[in-house]
Amino acid sequence: MHIVVVGLNYRTAPVEVREKFTFTDQDLPAALQRLKSTKTVLEGVIVATCNRTEMYVVVDRMEMCGYFIRSFMERWFGISREEFTKHLYIYEDKQAISHLFRVTCSLDSMVLGETQILGQVRTAFLQAQKNDATGTWFNMLFKQAVTLGKRVHTETNIGESAVSISYAAVELGKRIFGLFTDKKVLILGAGKMSELTVKHLYANGAAEVIVANRTLARAEELAKKFNGTPCTLDAAIARLDEVDILISSTGADKYVLTADQVKESMKRRQSRPMFIIDIAVPRDIDPVIGNIHNVFLYDIDDLEGIVENNIEMRRTEASKIEIMIEEEIIVFNQWLKTLGVRPVIRALQEKSNIIHEETMESLFNKLPELDDHQRKVIRRLTKSIVNQMLHDPINRIKELTGEKNGDEALELFTQLFALESQLSEKGDDELMVESKRTLISTSNNPSDETKSSHSKVSLMPASL
Repeated sequence: MHIVVVGLNYRTAPVEVREKFTFTDQDLPAALQRLKSTKTVLEGVIVATCNRTEMYVVVDRMEMCGYFIRSFMERWFGISREEFTKHLYIYEDKQAISHLFRVTCSLDSMVLGETQILGQVRTAFLQAQKNDATGTWFNMLFKQAVTLGKRVHTETNIGESAVSISYAAVELGKRIFGLFTDKKVLILGAGKMSELTVKHLYANGAAEVIVANRTLARAEELAKKFNGTPCTLDAAIARLDEVDILISSTGADKYVLTADQVKESMKRRQSRPMFIIDIAVPRDIDPVIGNIHNVFLYDIDDLEGIVENNIEMRRTEASKIEIMIEEEIIVFNQWLKTLGVRPVIRALQEKSNIIHEETMESLFNKLPELDDHQRKVIRRLTKSIVNQMLHDPINRIKELTGEKNGDEALELFTQLFALESQLSEKGDDELMVESKRTLISTSNNPSDETKSSHSKVSLMPASL
């Protein structure tokens, strides 16, 4: 059994590529089922945000795993693999676990330390769990990742200085205008990102904010929080000539603002410049709008590096989090090893129960004069002897499986107690199968990366 993540993010793919690999909320359940039914895949979670699309999977073998996942992407998105393979990365086993932890703790975000990704990972996991795409491994791993993410934001200062995509968008506006005191801003969209943007705008003195949304009720709800002006998207287009800056984050699957609409607006603006910041993926704003005279268009990739001053402090905190992540990786791998010992312990207990019952039956046949009370006393005392004899060996093997050569210790334990037949009889037990394979994939010291043949990071291998 192996954990693998295949994905692309803002580091490996520009926004015009990323926007082709987004999942709508409506399509995600079907996508999860398709991913789960992909060959070699036993569990799956899809994490899709404006800056990344990642498929986390538990697979029963590594051979051709990347090929099958890439085929899933090719079929689902209808895009030839030749167009996106160069943008993909694949992490395996320890590095896949580390990557998930780093993503959840926002160490892999465009804006280091932002908090939104934690909720996005949690939502992705719950969605996968709801659609029966997760199992024993991911139910443990993703809960551990979310818990770690919460700890990071509670126990470190990674999130103290306000830096987020919405904050970066406002910072860009400040660089353009200096102050928002006499400026009118139009926000397209009324989701979480838009709400954070409006919050930052008012904190920086924006004179008026117009909140536009496809659903007017949602626009009214957000505008009310900040004394803004609500309107529909259609009405907002008619008011383009009024505003100084437009920030868009609607989540629409096609452009909400076209070049013709902006050209018409510019005629009424009498050459006043318009600044547009598109923080949506897929993009809300047709990129050709940036070619219109006196229109200055920025997309999400232009925001990277804007908040470098605050990021520097967060980098210091990030080193502390990296240590926390290494500790959590060890905890998860120890859990995997414990998972491996469970069926062996259960087999030993079942074998001892069978021997005990056979012995009691033989004894009672030889002593028919015993009454029920006497039989109960004998059964209880002899069972106690068996349990006490097994107590120390069971505790010891639990300890040994967590050490470097735990798989060898477990194999020896199995042979010493002659449990092979009990284990083979349970070949169709899912936990047993996972546990045996766990011994293979975690046989190396989880903290010794150089000795593990399964812990590596690479771009997509040729097998894809």
